[in-house]
Amino acid sequence: MGRETVLEARAGFVLTLCLNRPAQKNAFNTVQWRELRDALRDAKSDDSVRVVLITGAGGAFSAGQDLSEMAQAPAPGGSSASSGSHPFGEFLDELCAFDKPLIAAVNGVAVGIGLTILLHCDFAYVAEGVRLRAPFVTLGVVPEAAASHLLPFVVGWRNAIELLYGDGWLSAERAVQIGLANQLCAPAELMAVATAKAAQIAALPPEALRHTKRLLLETRDAEVRRARAREDAAFRVRVGSPENIEAVRAFFEKRPPDFTKLAKG
Repeated sequence: MGRETVLEARAGFVLTLCLNRPAQKNAFNTVQWRELRDALRDAKSDDSVRVVLITGAGGAFSAGQDLSEMAQAPAPGGSSASSGSHPFGEFLDELCAFDKPLIAAVNGVAVGIGLTILLHCDFAYVAEGVRLRAPFVTLGVVPEAAASHLLPFVVGWRNAIELLYGDGWLSAERAVQIGLANQLCAPAELMAVATAKAAQIAALPPEALRHTKRLLLETRDAEVRRARAREDAAFRVRVGSPENIEAVRAFFEKRPPDFTKLAKG
């Protein structure tokens, strides 16, 4: 398809999608949101694809949203049917409704969507030494990708609070311990483990597999939709707020943010 920020490779019935902005630690810009959206949409309609595996190039999984775009881009959120929707919302439409097995091979730093995308994967394998973070509050915004619903559901309420309210990093070992990832792997073995699982799943009866995935998605679809709508509304308020502006400015100025004298917003 000629995509540059999402590379594709096929091995039998398994499609590997590799996030490819290594100089930015695979932080998402508008182009990458759009290209991953399209890659998932194409994979969903391609009967020769039975399993999709997502990983990252250059020793990183994804550093989340490219903050250099946050100030000028429309607020992420909304469905593809919404007027003027951002490709982030359209990507989430495809991710949340993706009815084939989805596997993540987390080979490096996973921040923001790099963490919350795991909530939509059927299997997640994480390399030793990897660090994960959900810095939404520290950036003056709110969780996305239905994480306000799915994170407590997957890892438990108190672990979710620790991730969302905290300012620290989650280790790969802790990610497995709380259920955010399935298995801890040596870095050199990560892709072999993930691709072996993908091949194993791809050998199962494809229609039975897809119907089962659809049934599983139906159990949470209504709650995911409601969570996304709430998050989208909150995100539109928070992006460009004094707290968000200060957090992003402090990030680029490489200093601690100061929220003590900001107007409410």
